[in-house]
Amino acid sequence: MAKQRITVVFQVKNEQAQIKEAIESARLLTNNIVVMDMRSSDDTALIAKKAGAKVIAIPSAIYVEPVRQYAFSKTNSDWVLILDADERLTKAIAAEIKQTIASKSSHTHYYLSRLNTFNGQVFKHGGWWPDNQIRLIKKESFVKWPKNIHSTVQVTGKPGKLDNCFLHYFHGDLTQMVNKTIKFEDIESELLFKAGRAVNTATFFRKYFGELYRRLLKHQGWRDGSYGIIESIYQAYSKTITWLFVYEKKLLRKP
Repeated sequence: MAKQRITVVFQVKNEQAQIKEAIESARLLTNNIVVMDMRSSDDTALIAKKAGAKVIAIPSAIYVEPVRQYAFSKTNSDWVLILDADERLTKAIAAEIKQTIASKSSHTHYYLSRLNTFNGQVFKHGGWWPDNQIRLIKKESFVKWPKNIHSTVQVTGKPGKLDNCFLHYFHGDLTQMVNKTIKFEDIESELLFKAGRAVNTATFFRKYFGELYRRLLKHQGWRDGSYGIIESIYQAYSKTITWLFVYEKKLLRKP
């Protein structure tokens, strides 16, 4: 197989509602699209295949970071662009990526700004913009992607920054928000617990009001309207849940 210039890689599980649109947006950039399916129990894999993506079945994982290391071994291209099922390319960012690759720049990886949206509301405040992510990576410069949640890829060489942004529909609805929090914050709390982080009842108030102040007032989340206020409150709640879990683990796992 001839080596491709760029591959778009998705890591997904049970994303039948979003995967077709995600693949269609990736096709603005390339037809070389790989979907790493983490044992979806719905029609994600079937829909992805019908949409023209190469689907690779992999063991299930709660979050995407453990999969991203493996994903690079399954690409045959000079460059790799990493996306999630709730992210979309625009014509502007696709054109800029094509131009960047064709220019043979000395940069080995690029930060892309991610524009977060919730129910049609674009977040430009609350600390959500610019949400810079290393997503475009020259494969030969890739070192590893650590498996811990919210980890950052390790890459050699000089970073660059693209001007245009891609879209992130980062919540489906409030129910999905809460379900995601329970799952992800339990993982985060386990890392904090193993690190021996101190926690007491005062921690809950400090974390809640500290995050609320940061999102709503310091970074002016209120300027994004009612959803900006909701998101600021929710992030404070999410941060507090993490530390509640840490507290519970310390109580339940006393020697």
